[in-house]
Amino acid sequence: MATMRCTNHTLLGSPTCVARPRRRCPAVVRAAVAVQAEAGPKVSLIRIGTRGSPLALAQAHETREKLKAAHTELAEDGAVEIIIIKTTGDMILDKPLADIGGKGLFTKEIDDALLQGRIDIAVHSMKDVPTYLPEGTILPCNLPREDVRDAFICLTAKTLADLPAGSVVGSASLRRQSQILYKYPSLKVVNFRGNVQTRLRKLKEGDVHATLLALAGLKRLNMAETATSVLSVDEMLPAVAQGAIGIACRSSDDKMMEYLSSLNHEDTRLAVACEREFLSVLDGNCRTPIAAYAYRDSDGNCSFRGLLASPDGSIVYETSRSGTYSFDDMVAIGQDAGHELKAKAGPGFFDGLQ
Repeated sequence: MATMRCTNHTLLGSPTCVARPRRRCPAVVRAAVAVQAEAGPKVSLIRIGTRGSPLALAQAHETREKLKAAHTELAEDGAVEIIIIKTTGDMILDKPLADIGGKGLFTKEIDDALLQGRIDIAVHSMKDVPTYLPEGTILPCNLPREDVRDAFICLTAKTLADLPAGSVVGSASLRRQSQILYKYPSLKVVNFRGNVQTRLRKLKEGDVHATLLALAGLKRLNMAETATSVLSVDEMLPAVAQGAIGIACRSSDDKMMEYLSSLNHEDTRLAVACEREFLSVLDGNCRTPIAAYAYRDSDGNCSFRGLLASPDGSIVYETSRSGTYSFDDMVAIGQDAGHELKAKAGPGFFDGLQ
């Protein structure tokens, strides 16, 4: 029997679809169309761009699950796709971050993909995001912040204070290195890069005696039990925006902004804005040990602490502020604290870090 090309079953998505007119039961045809359409590839409504480390993927999956829970049209299988993008920071692992140079080591390639339309939103660890955003992008969403503290991990001691003189602590963070050396000058710190799993493996192999990792990352990886102890913020002030996830989109994409705004956690957004203003005033980079923490205190107000140090821990400047928990006041708190420490340090301090 002769056949003819189907011009109606567009859901099949095949240029070679054929059908026998008039002889097949319409119900059978409709059922076949439905089955094949369901089996065919679906167009993603949102493409999430992320780094490929286990922690970055955990954050991307958390974002996807929150989007699916908040919007029924995104709950369909395949509606939200995760796309892995390698960044400069991921590809160069044999050098300290400060020696690679530049800002946005873990974000630039993802931002490029966003601007080029290859992804719709970008999921970042906020502590990796430069204080400026690329033109054409906006960051309208912070997910609820995780625990900001650092975890101490060691096979032989329970705390930093218990480590014998000369013990080697591995960390790629100048913030951590400087605070360790300031309080425990008898210890030695070395550059220690890699994802969480890599650093834990190196620790077990004896490359270092101890290391520090963000507790937030361990919790998101369901590895909190790995921590030997947890350092208080008095012992180790966290990095700017530590524990916070930020999600960016194109500033012209109203639909994505609508999706992301529905997930935004305002307390986190304001705390991150305060800390990033502090960092911006100090013009912090990978050669500048800077720490900051803004939070809502028991009275509902903003409490802020900031720190600026030399890499060897020989010089440490600290400050604190308090004010109402509102955007304008918290931005002003961060700026004022930054200007105070910048003035205390003087221009020669920053010249020595170039």
